[in-house]
Amino acid sequence: MAKSSLLLKESWIERESLLRRKGFHVIAGVDEAGRGSLAGPVVAAAVILPLGCMMEGLNDSKKLSPARREALAVEIKRLALAWGIGIVSSQVIDRIGIVPSTFRAMSLAIDRLGDRPDYLIVDGNQKVPGYEGTQEALIDGDALAAPVAAASILAKVVRDGLMKRYSLFFPGYGFEQHKGYGTQAHRSAILEQGTCLLHRETFVHLRRPEGG
Repeated sequence: MAKSSLLLKESWIERESLLRRKGFHVIAGVDEAGRGSLAGPVVAAAVILPLGCMMEGLNDSKKLSPARREALAVEIKRLALAWGIGIVSSQVIDRIGIVPSTFRAMSLAIDRLGDRPDYLIVDGNQKVPGYEGTQEALIDGDALAAPVAAASILAKVVRDGLMKRYSLFFPGYGFEQHKGYGTQAHRSAILEQGTCLLHRETFVHLRRPEGG
């Protein structure tokens, strides 16, 4: 097991044990993908893993190869007690802003779990507004809590898959490669072709390179 995965396992065993002693037995993690992208939706996932579940190689999605994320996503769906996905489009992001859109995606993902968990761990430093249950905002939660790491993987895999499919309808931008993030190749494509329906106009205008 990789060192980072081992650290996650040790951290989660201790945290889960403490939560169980406090009476929390259905623990969900929630995370998002695509928050900083120039194009495409923001996608959130919520996952409830069985108590004591720690899959081999589970880690923050950003530390995994695409192939490993895909394999783990299949395993997560197979082993999870429940999982849900929430998607908020670029048009909504432009209308209400990225932070409210991220929380809207998280709320949708949580709702799709079915039964409300006893305890929710949210990746980051902010709790989900309006959530009527016990929750904790955990910085680096995807590296410290197994359900959050699982949610980060599902969110990333779902969003990457969407961007690959969208690239067929909006060719020339390279969405299948950079997934909508602000790489030099993506910025050059925007300068050459203009924006498309997938782009977050507020992001592109705020982050347009000098001379663009």
